[in-house]
Amino acid sequence: MKRITWILTFIVVLSLALSACQTTETASPAPEEPEPGGEVTTGDLPDLGGRTVTVAVENAYPPFNFIDEATGEPAGWDYDTVNAICERINCVPEFTEAAWDGIFPAMQAGEFDMLADGVTVTEERDEIVDFSDPYVTVGQVLLVRADETGTLEEFQSDESKLVGTQIGTTNEIVALEYFPRERLQSFEDFGAATLALLSNDIDAVVIDNVSALGFMDENEGQMKVTGQLTSDEELAFVFPPGSDLIEPVNAALAAMREDGTLDQLNQEWRLVVE
Repeated sequence: MKRITWILTFIVVLSLALSACQTTETASPAPEEPEPGGEVTTGDLPDLGGRTVTVAVENAYPPFNFIDEATGEPAGWDYDTVNAICERINCVPEFTEAAWDGIFPAMQAGEFDMLADGVTVTEERDEIVDFSDPYVTVGQVLLVRADETGTLEEFQSDESKLVGTQIGTTNEIVALEYFPRERLQSFEDFGAATLALLSNDIDAVVIDNVSALGFMDENEGQMKVTGQLTSDEELAFVFPPGSDLIEPVNAALAAMREDGTLDQLNQEWRLVVE
């Protein structure tokens, strides 16, 4: 009888022990597995899953985007930077040449996913499109032929001097602040404006300092800068209103800024000069 009682007691104790073990194991949930195709990849950057992104470029605005005469291939800061962004957030850029005139209504209508063209952020533009975080700050300058001796003040006072710029740009707005409309000629792109300058059809071009250096590099020894007009314009990428690309692109820009990649690209393409 004692032996049976002992056996029953042992079974009860063993059952309680096993129950306690099971309760302890259940109380510690296993780590959750990441969902396939989730929002965050290594480095906490968004993953666009290989998505194709159509990127509008002018291909006439060095050093941002242009056709390399030596190779016949497109090149510039926009190409290198957008490619670097897509490498980080897993997208495929599809660059498409587009005219500047009418580009903002096109972006507003969603004809392109993104515009990369050294675009100045303005309140007026921000009403119809969205911008990324700025990637550089530039200023407007007066670009003249290399043999020009006049100063900015002399250009303003000399009614015979004609000034060129690009239509529909902040450069055009700044030019009108310094020169009367009758002395201003607006061109479809800055390539045409600088060609007119070198052909003596106009006497100066109002352009941002970065692009002035780009055209000076393309036409070595033929042009120079003679005056600074502004110095506080922020440039950014442009998106259709409410685009889901803004946050991923901003995240990539922030990472590139943090690890020095953005500064390296800006220096390489002379967006900034040390």
